[in-house]
Amino acid sequence: MYDTGYLIKAVIFDLGRVIVPFDFQRGYTQIEALSGIPAGDLRRQIAATGLVPQFERGEIEPHEFVKQFARHLNFEISYEQFSEIWCSIFLPETLVPEELLIGLMERYPLLLLSNTNAIHFEMIRENYPLLRHFDSLILSYEVGAMKPSPLIYQRAIEKAGCRAEECFFTDDIAEYVEGARREGIDAVQFQSAAQIEEELKSRGVIW
Repeated sequence: MYDTGYLIKAVIFDLGRVIVPFDFQRGYTQIEALSGIPAGDLRRQIAATGLVPQFERGEIEPHEFVKQFARHLNFEISYEQFSEIWCSIFLPETLVPEELLIGLMERYPLLLLSNTNAIHFEMIRENYPLLRHFDSLILSYEVGAMKPSPLIYQRAIEKAGCRAEECFFTDDIAEYVEGARREGIDAVQFQSAAQIEEELKSRGVIW
């Protein structure tokens, strides 16, 4: 059995590519048709605006984000149409079984810790009912900080109501796993639901 010297008292999941799968290419293809910018160049051009991190830290409200995004990429679009494209990246089948979340929720504080934004999360909340099993949602745009900032992990620890070492966290991005470990959290990189179930079992977590 895995042994840190601490019993796990809270379980924390990332959202994207841990609970909900996504594919940015689905959005890039639609924006290419509107802007004329090749889908292969869009990632770089969007990153150059600096808008997405600002939006995910809650520094720009949704309508202003859409307006600035369209202006930077030189195309016109309604807020509603943009939101539909912006959220089209998410795929319907979730990556962990709902039964796992239900079982964990009955025995431990279950938390969601995500770099996300107001447009994405409104859609996700409406379309993925399994999110109702989480006791607390620690969202970057509400906290005002993104992983791997220490602030967002500290907020998760506060919400968990236990020591950092008593929190188990999984994220698909290695940098964010390391950020959690720097704050004392027992964290592993997500590869599959089966792998995470084994990681939890090895720590004595039951569901």
